[in-house]
Amino acid sequence: MPAPITVAFYGSSLVSSYWNGAATYYRGLIRALASRGYDVTFFEPDVYDRQQNRDIDPPDWCKVVVYDGTEAAMRAAAAKAGAFDVVVKASGVGFLDDALLDAVIAAASPTAVRLFWDVDAPATLAEVNAAEGHPLKAALRHLDMVMTYGGGDPVVDAYTAIGARACIPIYNALDPATHHPVPPEPRFKADLTFLGNRLPDREARVEAFFLKPAESLWRQTFLLGGAGWGDRSLPPNVKWIGHVATADHNALNVSAKAVLNINRDSMAATGFSPPTRVFEAAGAGACLITDHWTGIEMFLAPGEEVLVARDGQEVAEIVAGLTPERSRAIGEAALARVLAAHTYDRRAETVDRILRDRLAAKRSGVAA
Repeated sequence: MPAPITVAFYGSSLVSSYWNGAATYYRGLIRALASRGYDVTFFEPDVYDRQQNRDIDPPDWCKVVVYDGTEAAMRAAAAKAGAFDVVVKASGVGFLDDALLDAVIAAASPTAVRLFWDVDAPATLAEVNAAEGHPLKAALRHLDMVMTYGGGDPVVDAYTAIGARACIPIYNALDPATHHPVPPEPRFKADLTFLGNRLPDREARVEAFFLKPAESLWRQTFLLGGAGWGDRSLPPNVKWIGHVATADHNALNVSAKAVLNINRDSMAATGFSPPTRVFEAAGAGACLITDHWTGIEMFLAPGEEVLVARDGQEVAEIVAGLTPERSRAIGEAALARVLAAHTYDRRAETVDRILRDRLAAKRSGVAA
């Protein structure tokens, strides 16, 4: 049996989803890669109280190394990259990101596959293009490729334009072992539920697509989950429940008549960027309503497997007319679609092929 491919993955957090929307993505992909013979070590900094808000223990399919939120600890963690076959620096680690990327590149073996994994490509590209001499542009010369969790051709073209050798979208997906149908729970009962942290580039869309419809449908109940909304004025029929641990996501999704997805401004504008919430809801068999974004039909069929709203008025109309029977039918169709076409095992199959080919080329001297 061939030796496992070793991977050093520097990201925000694997064990905590607290202020860390990428956690579900990391867990699904890394678990699926582990089943294909990858030995992954995840390096994450102790910042933003994530370690005090863990929602899983370090799993048996990935080693987790937590380092202190200091520059010295970051550099010590980065120095370990030299022992791995594949070295990944993700976006949005949240602590000395640019310095970490440079340190990881410097420490990696010449024969290692080095890549930048962007979990918020539209926002990253907007930042890079707005800053002359952004560090990521220089770093791309030393990286084998960029992988992103969405964005489609617009993101691929934009990364190629700033110097990436290759840019490959690896979309969000479903981990059926984590997100699946469960019995509903009364504490999460609602006509419409939205789960998302309060972020500057999302708040106006939450106002338009969730809070305004709640005001117009004052007889119906709305549930808001996520951190940061405590000091926000909310309509009386909107109940805020704070941060929701991933262990409760299934019950949250199945207990509502419908679940709402609202993209951040940059992702909605770019399209082809289904967030993890889309697959979590579909995986639980929930009826999903999403704001409109280009490319939705690549993942779920509008009107059959997902309901699409272009503004808050359409959200209100959908919720007002949605029967339990139609809600159930849409949820069941969405679950069948994602199980058939959008699991992390399928995503990992693509990643595995790409990494093995690139690693073989570097070891043979074909690729610099």
